[in-house]
Amino acid sequence: MSRSDELPAPQPAEGPRAFALPGTLAQRWNALAVAACGATVLVLGYRHRWTNDDALIYTRAVRQILAGNGPVYNVGERVETSTGTLWQWLLAAGSTLPGVDDPLRLAVALGLLLTVAGFLLALDGTRRMIRLRRPAGALLPAGVLVLLPLTATWDYATSGLETGLSFGYLGGCWWLLVRARAATGPGAAPGRAPASGRALPATAFALGLGPLVRPDLALVSAVFLAALWLIVRPGLRATLGWAGAALALPLAYEIFRAGYYGVLVPLPAIAKEASRTQWEYGWGYLLNTFDPYVLWVPLGLLAAFGGCAALARARYARSRPSGRVRTANAALVGAPVVAGLLSAFFIVRIGGDFMHGRMVLPALFLVLLPSFLLPFGRAAAAVVSAVGVWSLVCLLALRPPYESPDDRRIIFDSHTVYQEALGATHPVSQHAHTTAPRDFAEVARRAVRDGKHMLVLRLSDSTFPLVPLAPRVKAPVGGAEARLGLAGAVLPLDGLAVDLLGLGNPLGAHTEPVDHTKAGHEKPLDRAWIVAELTEPGTPVPDGVDPRHVRAARHALTCGPLPDLLASTRAPLTPSRFLANLHGAWARTHLRIPANPVEAERRLC
Repeated sequence: MSRSDELPAPQPAEGPRAFALPGTLAQRWNALAVAACGATVLVLGYRHRWTNDDALIYTRAVRQILAGNGPVYNVGERVETSTGTLWQWLLAAGSTLPGVDDPLRLAVALGLLLTVAGFLLALDGTRRMIRLRRPAGALLPAGVLVLLPLTATWDYATSGLETGLSFGYLGGCWWLLVRARAATGPGAAPGRAPASGRALPATAFALGLGPLVRPDLALVSAVFLAALWLIVRPGLRATLGWAGAALALPLAYEIFRAGYYGVLVPLPAIAKEASRTQWEYGWGYLLNTFDPYVLWVPLGLLAAFGGCAALARARYARSRPSGRVRTANAALVGAPVVAGLLSAFFIVRIGGDFMHGRMVLPALFLVLLPSFLLPFGRAAAAVVSAVGVWSLVCLLALRPPYESPDDRRIIFDSHTVYQEALGATHPVSQHAHTTAPRDFAEVARRAVRDGKHMLVLRLSDSTFPLVPLAPRVKAPVGGAEARLGLAGAVLPLDGLAVDLLGLGNPLGAHTEPVDHTKAGHEKPLDRAWIVAELTEPGTPVPDGVDPRHVRAARHALTCGPLPDLLASTRAPLTPSRFLANLHGAWARTHLRIPANPVEAERRLC
């Protein structure tokens, strides 16, 4: 690297400094600040430990893997119910350790530890970024103070879902990107990674894991990988090598997914119509996260400070860095902000979620990363004091509504909902979910005890008739329930858990949405499909199910693409079946059929 390409001499971030701590004292202060933030996440996350029904969906798949049945929800039916692929396999690996007898408890502990690790990596990454231009001095917690007092942060530090892994991944990506920027400092030859940067292919590999953490984090992977390229500017050979490292595991798994499951994305992504546009609902979801905490105040303060600090750096700079250095610095600071804005844009576009704050947290985390810490100074102290006052008020007084007041779409404070529904302050075990007084669980347990080849069919909150299963159905017992996680926890692993909302049902996921009151619950399956598919012709139809719909469903299941759709998940997985699944994965992923069996028969047959 030529002299003009070196990093500029360390400069004040906001003009002449008014006060500086001695080096050793500053280091101790910085370590204490980082540790205090991590400890806050740990304590508040632990105090809010819990799990929800979606976590049970993960753990049933994990138990199937451990039982040797493969990454499925039901034996003999290849359906990918886990949105977070790496989270599923991480829980499966952890559940093999001695003393781990409940994957759900493991999910709580691991989620909390990964959340704390993500925050610590993020804080250290921001500290290292500041050190690139200022080698010593005290740092003040700033952007991190926006996340710490949010109840959504505490709630989804556990919950059993993949959010903790998302925090760990995002914090780790930021730390690796800052490390890569430091590795391309003075002494590095143009177009070539220095000796300290020889681990950059491994960095590219780690950054590329986003779509396996959550499919929507593919956006984050793309932005961070682009930033890595702009920072290092490798030659063509290195670029191709990095691309191969980044794509290796996601691409290999995508081939496996298409051949094994017969579609290109996890089934919940199809059930939730992740490719659809619902701006109005998504904007309402974003406001449901921002408004209860008045997040506009701290975000506005930090944005104003960032703009002023950038102008101050330009004013007080003693030498102007080269274009390449400016590009690298802009790529480093801009990557998480751009990735966060794109993530928020995507969540708003698809209509958000029904769990308060969950899907917005990664976007907030990313946007705030460069400002997690600020160099000590008069202006920084002023803005941190203001953010700190807001943070204290938020911590003590600001809470999300139990249920969204917006009648157009329901958004819940899911943590409180499950505490009340299960009658437990900290429902962190499978036992807490299955022993709570719920009608479906009682009827299903009775059916299991009686040993009858029957299906427990939920028709309403209090109506659960038993329907004889067809002899071709190998499962000893079945249950059709809207709470897929509960059904999977109550029924044995060789039992058939039928999802009434499509998240784990290969037919229901591909129906057209008919209800928009709750995100991810827009495809309630007509019970006629279930009766037609799982019972013999001539079986008495339960009251509440339309016999005409049953007849139409039996016929529709034999028409058009439906036989292939069902065969892709249920036919024995031979090499020819794998190739057929692979070949037809695109068409199956985009297949949609009418939810009404009569309309489906008319259109398909």
